[in-house]
Amino acid sequence: MLRQYELVEMVKSYDPGIDENLLNKAYVFSLRAHGTQVRESGDPFFSHPVEVAGTLARLQLDHITIAAALLHDTVEDTVATLQDIENGFGEQVAFLVGGVTKLSKLSFPSDNAAQAENFRKLVLAMADDIRVLLIKLADRQHNMQTLHYIKDPLRRKKIAQDTLDIFAPLASRVGLQNMKELFEDLAFKELNERAYQTTCDRLKSLCLSSDEPIKEIVNDLTLVLQQAKISARVFGRIKTPYSIWKKMITRNTTFEQLCDILAFRVVVQTLPECYQALGILHNSYWVIPGHFKDYISMPKVNNYQSLHTAVISPKYQRMEIQIRTENMDMVAEYGIAAHWQYKQNVHAHDGTQYQWIRNLLQLLNNASNPSEFLENTKMEMFQDQVFCFTERGELIVLPKGVTPIDFAYALDSWVGDHVAGVNINGKAMPLCTVLKSGDQVEIITSEEKTPLPSWNDFVCTGRARMRIRKFLDDNAKNNVSDKPPEYLECP
Repeated sequence: MLRQYELVEMVKSYDPGIDENLLNKAYVFSLRAHGTQVRESGDPFFSHPVEVAGTLARLQLDHITIAAALLHDTVEDTVATLQDIENGFGEQVAFLVGGVTKLSKLSFPSDNAAQAENFRKLVLAMADDIRVLLIKLADRQHNMQTLHYIKDPLRRKKIAQDTLDIFAPLASRVGLQNMKELFEDLAFKELNERAYQTTCDRLKSLCLSSDEPIKEIVNDLTLVLQQAKISARVFGRIKTPYSIWKKMITRNTTFEQLCDILAFRVVVQTLPECYQALGILHNSYWVIPGHFKDYISMPKVNNYQSLHTAVISPKYQRMEIQIRTENMDMVAEYGIAAHWQYKQNVHAHDGTQYQWIRNLLQLLNNASNPSEFLENTKMEMFQDQVFCFTERGELIVLPKGVTPIDFAYALDSWVGDHVAGVNINGKAMPLCTVLKSGDQVEIITSEEKTPLPSWNDFVCTGRARMRIRKFLDDNAKNNVSDKPPEYLECP
């Protein structure tokens, strides 16, 4: 457990201007408030808020957030009140503690209405201050790391399933990839221990239990780049058991066929060097076709940027290589916490500055019932992405599996309501066509056209589904042909 001075020094190392007195006071207040309380592990309860604060300090968050992390359980689990927190630590800390307290019993039961209500609370808390989500994620991380101390197996599995379904995707959305992977692996081990152990055993069978194969490839990559006069930091790692197992299942492939069991990161100084390094590595190794992704020109929704490629080393090992700059690497490591704005801009923590949160709020406002909100939120948020372009070259990022109708509603509600046809890469196509990354989409509109019931069979995004349902509900008495001849029919 971090000692008081250790936590303060950790925060001072990246933010010398902190209010040390605030952190010291929060540490002591929480220690005294929790008193003799213990966790199911037998450890003092106070060890939990300290671990949460330490996690956020390692993400280099501001001292207000660290203080709130130390205090986040005091209102829920001790005699302290929110007014006590505000009197002693100020409005900002009290606001964050209050936000986390509202989510303290957050769970996602099997009942859809209860699930939706809990997720609604989380969305609203994120919109008010994104730091509430970061504290909640750090809280969930420590709870997952101590999950094995819970004696009730059904409760353990419920916590693990919530983590896999909700908190891992949320960690990904704010760019905390390491936390996401930790959530997935810990949940995977609890929910499917046999598959987890089998995957770990397969990794050991490939002689990947030691660091030697990785060190050899790191040295080889570094030498290749040095010979081309490119200075780079090169790291290597084995992909996590859950990510490997999931790819085997979703791609219906074997363990040996995966290209990214071994993953290497090449960090260079400038943007042009990213593409130079890519060319050099492609010229030095056998490239595996179909595995190149340019997340620099088309960043992920969490602002992640990197070049991804897959190659075969001279020792016939299949491996993934990620190439990025130092700034891109910082964002990849720390997510939104890498954008250190809290000191300069008091509104930087406003969750509505993030498009994905605005999308969730829009879904929340337009949903006709809790179950619809939950269903559409999962469709909107927890899917991989495709990158498409308008006829003018504007980039539109959408969930995987979208169709031109989804694309139209992403442009504008009026456009979606009046789709008359679509050209994909210059060719007329059915409206149910699944879009692929790189497609150029031209939506043809007509004021005479309106949404059809059949669109619900193939739209993917929550926004499109809700707009279509709303229009159909408002025009229930309107007798509109389901298959007008102007549309290209879907098979």
